[in-house]
Amino acid sequence: MQHVHTVSFPDSQLLADLSPLPGSLRGVVWDMKEAPGVDLGGIDGVILPYLNAGAVLGSLGKVPDLKFVQTQSTGYDGVCEAAGPGAAVANASGVHAAATAELAVGLILAKLRGIDQAVRDQQVESWKPQRRQSLADRKVLLLGIGGIGKELARRLAPFEVTITRVGSTARTDAEGQVHGPDELVALAADHDILVSVLPLNGNTHHLVGRDVLAALPDGALVVNVGRGAVISTEALTREVVSGRLQCAIDVVDPEPLPAGHPLWSSENALITPHVGGNASAFEPRILKLLKQQLEALAAGQTPANLVQQGPFEQGSV
Repeated sequence: MQHVHTVSFPDSQLLADLSPLPGSLRGVVWDMKEAPGVDLGGIDGVILPYLNAGAVLGSLGKVPDLKFVQTQSTGYDGVCEAAGPGAAVANASGVHAAATAELAVGLILAKLRGIDQAVRDQQVESWKPQRRQSLADRKVLLLGIGGIGKELARRLAPFEVTITRVGSTARTDAEGQVHGPDELVALAADHDILVSVLPLNGNTHHLVGRDVLAALPDGALVVNVGRGAVISTEALTREVVSGRLQCAIDVVDPEPLPAGHPLWSSENALITPHVGGNASAFEPRILKLLKQQLEALAAGQTPANLVQQGPFEQGSV
């Protein structure tokens, strides 16, 4: 199989940060907002932009003989379809795990302890002490046990919580029992906090819908730092606006949340604008991963984190 020779970078700074490129690789800058010009030459591999990559995915179809696509995000919804079956696709698994887990813990603590309400009270110089829920002794239902899920479980453990893990299938691993998604409704009834770090695919779309949310006890907290469409926005909005549930969400469907949406004004909702991985830990970690990926491509080896095999099925290109 052929080697990947030319790789496009979404901006000149990323190319400069990773230069000189290893082996015979050639780097070109292509922001993907338009079809690649003839001056770019034949592009074999594409590194997607980190922010708003979904808006330019259609440009992948304009690259003939595309062999490799690298995301800078953990999520890769829509990328495989845009790249086509002939191209390998790799995500940035591991790069965002620590930062996203940090934000999840922050959202949980902020909502349970009423920090969001304290910020609103501060704006009007109002002093309203209340007894709030502790994170200690809470039962946490954790959906997703990949890189982010593992980092989140590690960070929650010192808070003296009970964690129940849910994966794609029921099984036992080194950390203990993993429940399957078919158990969600039954499990929800006995948990104070539901946290989703799940990716979006055909099996997870609206996995947390009306039935799961209705099973949660009154006052339970729903947290989403994975992908917005894993949780039904309509069902979540109904429960949160009614006052029965609380939510702390970094992702939502659609994004951004439309102006005038009821969640914006609900005191039971805490919303951050999809910034889970957008922290200081991102740059050094993404550069480390991309360097490793480029070295593998230059050597004709299989890159890491493949979510679609493409030309790497035999272990080399």
